[in-house]
Amino acid sequence: MAELNTDAGGGKKGDKKVRSKKSNSKVDLTAMVDLAFLLITFFMLTTSLSKPQSMNLGMPDKPKPDDPKPPVVDVADDRSMTILLGENNKVKWYMGQFSAPLEGPEDSSYGKEGIRKEILEKVKSVPAKYNDPKKGLIVIIKLDKKTNYKNMVDILDEMAIAKVPTYAIVDLPKEEKALLDK
Repeated sequence: MAELNTDAGGGKKGDKKVRSKKSNSKVDLTAMVDLAFLLITFFMLTTSLSKPQSMNLGMPDKPKPDDPKPPVVDVADDRSMTILLGENNKVKWYMGQFSAPLEGPEDSSYGKEGIRKEILEKVKSVPAKYNDPKKGLIVIIKLDKKTNYKNMVDILDEMAIAKVPTYAIVDLPKEEKALLDK
């Protein structure tokens, strides 16, 4: 409890001189210190520290040699878009399969007027073609070993911006690497 001592000093009663009373004020700070520690404890327990913001990226498990081969999933060529990323910010894309592309391969760039424009167009056109919102665009991202990390993050950001429902990062075969190096 707070305590305020007002011990009055003063002169003797018999004197004719009137002296002013000296006040000796003393405030007990114990309660204030207790309150401060309670507040510190409260904020330590209730404050959440900044959480890292990361994108969930599911990678397939590495198959064991004795595991059976996974079944082959057939996907319509007009639903799959392949994006090739190379060194020096090089971007190429095509629709369908590499041996017989439906569109492309075309050069592009990063950003709003580059690959994002193509992805947004395909994200809208593919479900409209099938009249089924579940059959959306599938994007396959193939990275060259010389692709820098920033470009990979940029293309993953483009996937998030365009709200591509399904995308995967796979290895770049030699044939497509030759196309990328042209």
